[in-house]
Amino acid sequence: MKIAVCGGTGFIGSALIEHWLEAGHEIIIVTRRRPERTLGHQLQYISWDELELNPQRIGGVNAIVNLSGESLNQLWTKSAKHRIIQSRVGSIAALAKAIEQLDKKPEVIIQASAMSIYGTSETEEFDESSPNRPTDFPSRVTEQWEAAAEAFQGIGVRLVKLRISMVLGHEKGALPLLKLPYRLGFGGRIGSGRQWTTWIHIADMVRIVDHCLHDKSISGAVNSSAPTPVTNDEFGRTIASVYRRPHWFSVPSLLIRAALGEMSIIVLQGQRVVPKKLLDHGFTFLFPDLKQALEDLYAKEQSD
Repeated sequence: MKIAVCGGTGFIGSALIEHWLEAGHEIIIVTRRRPERTLGHQLQYISWDELELNPQRIGGVNAIVNLSGESLNQLWTKSAKHRIIQSRVGSIAALAKAIEQLDKKPEVIIQASAMSIYGTSETEEFDESSPNRPTDFPSRVTEQWEAAAEAFQGIGVRLVKLRISMVLGHEKGALPLLKLPYRLGFGGRIGSGRQWTTWIHIADMVRIVDHCLHDKSISGAVNSSAPTPVTNDEFGRTIASVYRRPHWFSVPSLLIRAALGEMSIIVLQGQRVVPKKLLDHGFTFLFPDLKQALEDLYAKEQSD
């Protein structure tokens, strides 16, 4: 297959492209700045500016995966909020404009989204049928993100909106930062510890994208998460168990709010999200259990 990946140089994109190159697919990476050298016919880079000038650069692709979007992990100043929103909405608009000019449209577009669209709760469980609840900045961003993606359906292409949870990898993603306090001997729960943590192993994240690419019966929202979310306290205890470190140092909510301001929502509140659509479509997880996932990542870390 021929696949275009927008935002293909990030954590998820890099793992996805490695997987698809090994499978023999032809990949086009759309990025802000392309490297001076390309790696041959199987892997090509184009810039967003080049795509705007010549949309036919992605002509003939079977699928497009759009992972573009500035990270939420920064202080949410007014300018930062604007950049975060525009990086998502703007990439979709640019991509939709390019696709409209193609003689042959791709069969599917897989658009990144986020589980924050459900809002936060310590008691509710969310699946793809749950309503959107834009109660804070992350949920409002995601709602705008998905609303912009409806432009793809107007083109007549199958659209999958991946509501991505916290992705765990041994070198990148959230895990290196989360395990750091444990390595220093100060690991423990954050705030009450009752807030839910919904997660996914990077290997399963890649497999989910690949599954959605090939399963033509899947469309709309898809929760990209393991089937077993855990509380913040349980997540920390599992890290402590796998890395053989103590779990004792609790970080008060007031301290987190003082340090992070509005961004404290990310660590002090959470969602219990389950991947109902994937399970209904027969997807099987390599790492459905958190301890199993962390043990695999720990083994990879030790072998590097």
